[in-house]
Amino acid sequence: MKNILIIGAGKSSSSLIKYLLDKSDEENLQILIADISTNNAERLINNHPNGRAIILDVFDKNQRENLIENSDIVISMLPARFHTEVAKDCITFGKHMVTASYISEEMKALDQAAKEKGLVLMNEIGLDPGLDHMSAMKILDRVKEKGAKMLLFESFCGGLVAPESDTNLWNYKFTWNPRNVVLAGQGGAAMFIQENTYKYIPYQKLFRRTEFLNISGAGKFEAYANRDSLKYRSIYSLENIPTMYRGTIRKVGFSRAWNIFVQLGMTDDSYTIEDSENMSYRGFVNLFLAYSPSDSVELKLRSYLKIDQDDIMWDKLLELDIFNPNKKIGLKNATPAQMLQKILEDHWTLQEDDKDMIVMQHLFGYEIDGEKKQIESSLTVIGENQTYTAMAKTVGLPVGIATLKILKGEIKTPGVQIPISKEVYEPILKELENYGITFDEKEVPYLGYNPNNVMG
Repeated sequence: MKNILIIGAGKSSSSLIKYLLDKSDEENLQILIADISTNNAERLINNHPNGRAIILDVFDKNQRENLIENSDIVISMLPARFHTEVAKDCITFGKHMVTASYISEEMKALDQAAKEKGLVLMNEIGLDPGLDHMSAMKILDRVKEKGAKMLLFESFCGGLVAPESDTNLWNYKFTWNPRNVVLAGQGGAAMFIQENTYKYIPYQKLFRRTEFLNISGAGKFEAYANRDSLKYRSIYSLENIPTMYRGTIRKVGFSRAWNIFVQLGMTDDSYTIEDSENMSYRGFVNLFLAYSPSDSVELKLRSYLKIDQDDIMWDKLLELDIFNPNKKIGLKNATPAQMLQKILEDHWTLQEDDKDMIVMQHLFGYEIDGEKKQIESSLTVIGENQTYTAMAKTVGLPVGIATLKILKGEIKTPGVQIPISKEVYEPILKELENYGITFDEKEVPYLGYNPNNVMG
């Protein structure tokens, strides 16, 4: 019997655990799920004979090492900062490892040691990063094999609320970590290249420079630029491509409204607010506005940001109840970003019957035999419920499939890696189709940004 150790049983692990338990009889697997609390793991195992939950403090070196030594492969679903310690143990005891997180510099440094022991340390095999890599490389490799020259690669992904659960003016609810949403775009300018022209968008301008997308079967969306699109030129072997842009998808109008919080300073996470615990929502808004002995908070905000009373943006703010003098923040020593998150969670937390939605789109522009062409590849996945969400499905299934392929020796190239080789992406994408994760691919006219070759 093969022993699979999963460390961490958070929201994204539900579909992963179900996939492995469903395969466990056929593949002769025993699944051990280790977490600081066994509640969620036990609920997901649901008395399956091939699953077991155990309490693990990941900082307990002896227990962690013992569990890893007695497993055949390790899946780390921990926060990214904890992966490296698990990876070091895997190398020590000669175990393969799978994570959905971005490769850190510390993880990268283990590449040689992993290769020397013939171990696969697979990273970035979730949704984004993960499905984006695999689905992009599948088409990029195919286009390059034809001898075409790549002109444009754009990739967009978003975790949204499904249309049937879209019940607020923002067309948005938290389908993943709310803190990441509040802090999105911070930490440096967004960098990309369009028609050989480098572009940089500072954080304070990010949400007013959006692209518009039409996604098959899902409708019209907008996207704001991710922080560093340029690094993907080397990752995807597109060093000389004229256009490279990656972005985050939202429903049209979200970014313009979100920009209100950015301009006021409400998304700042670098300092704490005096007596934040006892502050009202209205008091929080007033922090960022000039003092006036006569004007109301509402009037000051509208005047400062030039928002008309009949503007939908004003209705969006009213819907959040941010001018309420009676609701308290209730968080000690909180930053503005933490206080804003608390207010948003009142209205953007998914309800029991709500479903989430994942949307992804890639655009590939290329030239072959003197003709410019474009491929559009789109994915929409709707969640089943609050346990088996679209997010959990698109993160967990690729992790689970990769784990089995490594365990069975079907993915065997060793080293610290991401899923960009044909050996990895072809069988995983093929199996994902059985679970309704399929990309709609079509040829569209090549648009580019600069058809008349005018300076951009």
